Amino acid sequence: MRVGTQSHPTMSQTLQPQDRIFVTGHRGLVGSHVVSRLHAAGLGNVLSASREQLDLRDGRAVESWFAEAKPDYVIHTAGKVGGIGANIAEPVDFCYDNLLIQATVLRAAWQSNVKKLLYLASSCVYPRDCPQPMREEFLLTGPLETTNEGYALAKIAGLKSCQYYRRQYGCNFIAALPTNLYGPGDKFDPQSSHVIPSLILKFHQARLAGEQEVSIWGSGTPRREFLHVADLADACSFLLENYDDEEPINVGTGTDVSIAELAAIIRDIVYPEAQLVFDSTKPDGTPRKLLDVTHMQRLGWKPQHELKAGIAETYAWYLQHGNTSKNG
Repeated sequence: MRVGTQSHPTMSQTLQPQDRIFVTGHRGLVGSHVVSRLHAAGLGNVLSASREQLDLRDGRAVESWFAEAKPDYVIHTAGKVGGIGANIAEPVDFCYDNLLIQATVLRAAWQSNVKKLLYLASSCVYPRDCPQPMREEFLLTGPLETTNEGYALAKIAGLKSCQYYRRQYGCNFIAALPTNLYGPGDKFDPQSSHVIPSLILKFHQARLAGEQEVSIWGSGTPRREFLHVADLADACSFLLENYDDEEPINVGTGTDVSIAELAAIIRDIVYPEAQLVFDSTKPDGTPRKLLDVTHMQRLGWKPQHELKAGIAETYAWYLQHGNTSKNG
């Protein structure tokens, strides 16, 4: 893998205001922040299509849309996402939808001769018992975590497809592996949310109800790394300009916390009086997921958001907006 030491440049050095940049999933957590990041950089020619306008699972419809819209660049953020409970309950849906969505978009991008495509996978593609921190070369070296295996297999197929398009057709398709995300615009739903919005919602509802205890899924011992979604949006812009290699690249903070520590942080922000109760009858998932972010650091990129401040910002957003996100 080629790595460099160049500084973080402005987007105007490569991408031009007239460039047509298609952001899939533009109303989701990641996509909405990517669109905002592009606009802030003076790139106003951002293309989007809602689910009502374009079903990304429909190959013919996607090909037709690409042929008419003619995007120069694609940032592929769309996909079916959810927490551990949703992944356990709907493995077929998580596998099927994500396989179709990425297959149609990558195929149409090749057929339309886009200049570059950035595909977002996930840190869950690494083996369950992967050495820590997880380096890119550890991919496909062991069994996956069973609780989100369907989603992970689909994402692995997507990042391998990027490599295959490069090798067979010379496409400049790159793939990034973000860690766990959170931030304003997240989905707050007790059945399908990721861990941070799920815990924020739990503590908020407990405070409103005057409950003294809040139950936390699992033992609290697993460790997780969390990246503010605005940092990922910035990383997407950075990679679009500064990364052209076949191998996927990790995007994270390089630090992690236990679920117990995370729950305590959220409790102190939302409902300091609450007592934590851990439900060890619920599965923990992967014991630890910490990314090795050496390659991104060598390229000159680092995240800007601190976890506690980012969670406080996310809770403030929830108090103002509620669950208005159309994430997914």
